[in-house]
Amino acid sequence: MTVRNATRVLRLVIAWGLLVAPALIPLHAETHPGQAALVREVARDTGKDPAALNRLLDGASKQQSILDAISRPAEAKPWRDYRPIFLTPQRIADGVAFYRDHRALLEQVGQQYGVAPEYIVAILGVETNYGRLTGKYKVLDALVTLGLYYPPRAKFFREQLKVLLELPDNHLAGPLDTLMGSYAGAQGWGQFMPSSIRDFAVDADDDGHINLVDSLPDIVSSVANYFAQHGWVRGGPVAMRAQPDAAAKAITADDTRPHWSLEQLEAWGYAPLQPANPGELTGLQTLEGANGPEYWFTFQNFYVITTYNRSPLYAMAVYQLAQAIDAGVKAADRQP
Repeated sequence: MTVRNATRVLRLVIAWGLLVAPALIPLHAETHPGQAALVREVARDTGKDPAALNRLLDGASKQQSILDAISRPAEAKPWRDYRPIFLTPQRIADGVAFYRDHRALLEQVGQQYGVAPEYIVAILGVETNYGRLTGKYKVLDALVTLGLYYPPRAKFFREQLKVLLELPDNHLAGPLDTLMGSYAGAQGWGQFMPSSIRDFAVDADDDGHINLVDSLPDIVSSVANYFAQHGWVRGGPVAMRAQPDAAAKAITADDTRPHWSLEQLEAWGYAPLQPANPGELTGLQTLEGANGPEYWFTFQNFYVITTYNRSPLYAMAVYQLAQAIDAGVKAADRQP
């Protein structure tokens, strides 16, 4: 190679290095593992300012208490211990009072979405004790901790963190770095995750702002819309006690979807304890009750509740609280 050619090659190498070097050098030192890649994705998908995104993430902290909390969920308890958490006289009475105080709104929304109002109220009762306990963690801290520091479920929580950063301001109850919620990053009275806010939350009061903390119409309508969009059957059953005979076929349900007709389960030895449509598709859940095993037929609407929280115990608590609230409202209405 001649000196002239060598010089030309050297100049090309230097020029190429000047072009690619900025792409190879981080523009912002990562505060959290994977932060740079996350910021690039959000900025690419939304056009948001990377510097502003980095400032938000820099202000978030990994919380050991969040990692501890997710390792001991209440749903790990047996039904006999789980049920008393939610089916208390006070929570039932508060649910009855909430329903009666907001009857016009609840019944209008229930009619609009085809969801019985007592189930909307029961969700709020189980999730946040009717808005009293919406969470003590910064949502950003929760999702950074679980999305970037918790490998067992990092994929899910990183996606929720990405959605949170992408949500427009008018979908949130306040500035993103001030939002408070559960250890899992759920927000508001109904404890919506960011993807549920994006996909199912409703601006029911038509103020141009979805507020799941301070707007009761938005809160109630968003829960009802979530159920409706997941296949809630207007007027359909949720759950029903079953009585097995001595020769009942052993059944283990892999999930809460209704798999068999009620007629089929009867043929296998499980009798309903109240009148029911023999053609109705159902599942079967066996729960560890205070007095031994409890057998329950569970229907499409039970499955819909488990899309909110996949635990059958959660869905059963919502069902039983809703039934108790409905009975309490009717009893109160009968009083002079």
